[in-house]
Formats: sequence, C-alpha cells, structure tokens
Amino acid sequence: MGGWRSKFVWLLIFYFLGFATAIYFLAPVSKDYAADCEQNTFVCSVFKSNDFATSLNTGLHKCVDFAKVAAKDLGDFIKQKVSETKTSG
Repeated sequence: MGGWRSKFVWLLIFYFLGFATAIYFLAPVSKDYAADCEQNTFVCSVFKSNDFATSLNTGLHKCVDFAKVAAKDLGDFIKQKVSETKTSG
C-alpha cells in the first residue's frame, strides 16, 4: 500500500462493498423463494427482510436512546468533577 490515495481508494472499495452487502440483505425476498423456504432453516428465519429490518430499526433506536442518556450522564459527571476541582484547587 502506497500513499494516502491508494488507502483512500481501498477505503472506498470496502465501504461500498459493505453498503452493497447491506442492501442485498435488506432487499425484499421474492414470493417464490419465500414459499419454498422452510421455517426452521437458519437463513430463512434470520434473514427475512421485513422482520430483520424492523428488528434492526428497533435495535438501532434503542442504541441511540441509550447513547443519548449515557452522553447526558457523562456530561453531568464531567461538569461535577470540573466544579469539584475548581473548588478544591
């Protein structure tokens, strides 16, 4: 790997490969495949596009909500520690 340009090109390639993979897994399943798919197989049960998309959406919203609360708590903690060091120092 040479300079920053080649690293940037590789970064773009891997980014778009990941994006294409996400689109592939989130794309709707055709009716023929869904009808032939058995309910007890791993691929059919885990990667049903509608169920997977809704569970992913719910999980991401929970993660964002948790991050907001954690960031607020951390900000309050840092403010408290800064005020303690100003009063004691």
